[in-house]
Amino acid sequence: MNLAAALAAGIAGLGLAISAEAQQRMLDYLALVTKWNKAYNLTAVREPEKMLTHHLLDSLAVLPHLQGPRVLDVGSGAGLPGFPLALASPDLQFTLLDASDKKTTFLRQAVIELKPGNVEVVSARVEDWKAPALFDTVISRAFAEVADFVKLAGHLCARNGVLIAMKGVHPEQELARLPRQFRLQAVVPLLVPGLDAQRHAALLQPAEAA
Repeated sequence: MNLAAALAAGIAGLGLAISAEAQQRMLDYLALVTKWNKAYNLTAVREPEKMLTHHLLDSLAVLPHLQGPRVLDVGSGAGLPGFPLALASPDLQFTLLDASDKKTTFLRQAVIELKPGNVEVVSARVEDWKAPALFDTVISRAFAEVADFVKLAGHLCARNGVLIAMKGVHPEQELARLPRQFRLQAVVPLLVPGLDAQRHAALLQPAEAA
């Protein structure tokens, strides 16, 4: 099965409806990551087939849990999960934030080449960044422990917004250290087609949320 067919099958397996144009852009994004990875070491995963499951489909699995219209991807790195989610959700506005100039250089180039139209790139430390407006969703993937994620990025979440921490196994011990300013809404298992590993998303809300 070629990459296009594998992506289409994976998206169907996730129960998502994503246009053929957006799927092609995702494959173009994957090719760009592969190209830049040789010099910039964006990801430890090197094979495009593995990137498709471990990065693209893994990112897209959280799509139903996003709140909009403003989404912040903290510690975006190579653009994960933000870039695939942005390509799948043209009606939402995404900010990809990372402290590494090397990685944000790649992200800006990806925006230039793929022209998503709904992606902004910011090079800054999340705890220092003063956003022009708060976000409806603040998401991270393999960024930090849940408590640290909340402490560093919680100030960027709108009162009725959601923080989403993407994790492997159920982060029970991490959640036990959750600061009282936030409460756990749910821990959702994410079933990623072709990925033989546990994935979960911890959904958190500000304690004062309505």
